[in-house]
Amino acid sequence: MSPAFLAVVAVILCILFRLLNVNSQPQIPQMFCRDGQFMECFNKIAPMLREPYIPTRLWGFSGHIQTIIHSIIGRVKCPWPLGERVYLALTDGSTLTYDLYQPLINGVEDDITVAICPGIGNSSESVYIRTFVHYAQCHGYRCAVLNHIGVLDSVQVTSGRIFTYGHTDDYSAMINHLLKKYPTTNIVSVGFSLGGNLISKYLGEAPRPKNIIGGVSICQGYNAVVATQWLLKWQNFHRFYLYVLTENVKSIILKHRHVLLADDIKQRYQLNERDISAAATLPELDEAYTRRVHNFKTLKDLYSWSSSLNYLANIKRPMVFVNARDDPLVPDTLLNPIREFTNSHNQSLYIELANGGHLGFYEGGLIYPNPVTWLDRALVSLIGGIVMSHNDLLVAKGSLTTTVI
Repeated sequence: MSPAFLAVVAVILCILFRLLNVNSQPQIPQMFCRDGQFMECFNKIAPMLREPYIPTRLWGFSGHIQTIIHSIIGRVKCPWPLGERVYLALTDGSTLTYDLYQPLINGVEDDITVAICPGIGNSSESVYIRTFVHYAQCHGYRCAVLNHIGVLDSVQVTSGRIFTYGHTDDYSAMINHLLKKYPTTNIVSVGFSLGGNLISKYLGEAPRPKNIIGGVSICQGYNAVVATQWLLKWQNFHRFYLYVLTENVKSIILKHRHVLLADDIKQRYQLNERDISAAATLPELDEAYTRRVHNFKTLKDLYSWSSSLNYLANIKRPMVFVNARDDPLVPDTLLNPIREFTNSHNQSLYIELANGGHLGFYEGGLIYPNPVTWLDRALVSLIGGIVMSHNDLLVAKGSLTTTVI
C-alpha cells in the first residue's frame, strides 16, 4: 500500500473516532435536586442512578448515532404488547384514540396507571413506546398511550386540526376518560420529547385531578422560542434534524389534506396549500399552517404558549426531568433553566446524562446493544420512586392526623 493511501485511511479513521467519541468513558448521571427527602426515594429504589451509564461501546458515545439509530431502527427485539384501542369523540369534532394495556403480573399492591404522551409524530405503534410499555407491564403497571391526532393511518382525521406542540386538551381528555374507567387508580404522567413538554405544560396549566401523583419528562427542550432559533442554525447538524421534523409534520398534514385542507377549512383559516407544501422549516410550516389553525397572531405567541418552561412554577406534583448533554435536538443552553428550576423547587429532580442522544440511551455490548435500554430501566425505577414518595407522604399525613386526634 502506498503512503498516500495509508494517510487517507488514517485520516478517515481519525474522523470516525472523533465522530463516534470512542475514547470517552462512561459517566455517572448528574443530579439536580434540593429536596433531600424526595431524592432519598430514588436513592432507595433506583441505585442505577448512582452508577455510570455505559453506552454501546463502538457508537453509543455519539449523540448523533444514538439519535439516528433510535429514529430509524428503534429498539432491538421489540415486543408488540397487546392492548385495546379506545376511541373518544371530542367536542371540536376530533376523533381521539389511546391504547390501553393491562399489567402482566398480579399481586402488585398499588394500582398505578402510566399515562404516556409520545414524541412528535409518534403513537402507541412507535417502537420505543412499545418496548417501554411492555417493560412497564412486566413490572405491574397499567399503561395508556395517547395517539397524536393525525399520526395513525388507521384513524381518520375528523376535524380541521391535528396535534401541536402545546395543545394539551387531547392528553387531558385521555386522563379524564381513564379516571372514569379506573376512579381509584393513581396516575404517573410520562412524556417523551414533545410529549415531555405537553405533560409538563398540562400539569402546570391548571389544577389537575388529585389521582395524578407525579410526572416524568424525557428529552424535552422546555423553551420552543429559543429551541427553534437554535435548530435554524447549521451548527452540529441542527438544521438537518429540523428538516426531518418538518417533513414528518408536513407529511401528516398532507396525508389528511382532504380534511385539513378542504376548501372551507382553507377559507376559514386563510391557508395556502402551496405555502404548506413548500415549507422547508418548522417555522415556515407553522406560519403557513399551525399558527393560523390555532388562532395565534405571531409565531412567537404560538411558541411561547407552547413552552412548558412558562408553566413549570405552577406544577403542584412531583416531577422528574431527564436529558442528555449530547442530544443534537436539545442544545445545552436549553438545559440551564431546568437545572435552576430543580435546584430551587421541592419535589423536583433533574437527571442529566453525558450521553444518550435524543431518546436513544442504548446500553451494553460492543456493536449490538441490550434489548432493554438504560432509559427503559430508569423510567420504571423513576415511576417507582414517585410512587414511593407519594406513599411516604400519605403515611406522614396519616401520622400527623393520628397525632392531632
